[in-house]
Amino acid sequence: MFAGEPAYLDGYVPSSWDSPHTSLTKSSLWIGVGLILVSLAGFGTFIYGFAAASDTTSPMADQGHIIGIIGLIVGFVVLFAGFFSVHAARGDYRAYKKATGRVQ
Repeated sequence: MFAGEPAYLDGYVPSSWDSPHTSLTKSSLWIGVGLILVSLAGFGTFIYGFAAASDTTSPMADQGHIIGIIGLIVGFVVLFAGFFSVHAARGDYRAYKKATGRVQ
């Protein structure tokens, strides 16, 4: 055993998956993580729109700003929906921390 390594009882295997306060088994957590990743598509559309608008020879030059603004709005809406979903899924863990006085 190394210095600072947590000491557990013999045969005890710490597992986040099986604990009653886990968030890992909640679908809203994984949907939220997926939404956070999907928000990258909106931010990519934002970059594409303004890049197309900056190229005056592009056929998309006239609509580029509109595409960029829509991408930015969609990106932030989906990102905040993902953050909210993850926050809601972790409610049991926050209650567990408060009840037990844990700091992590």
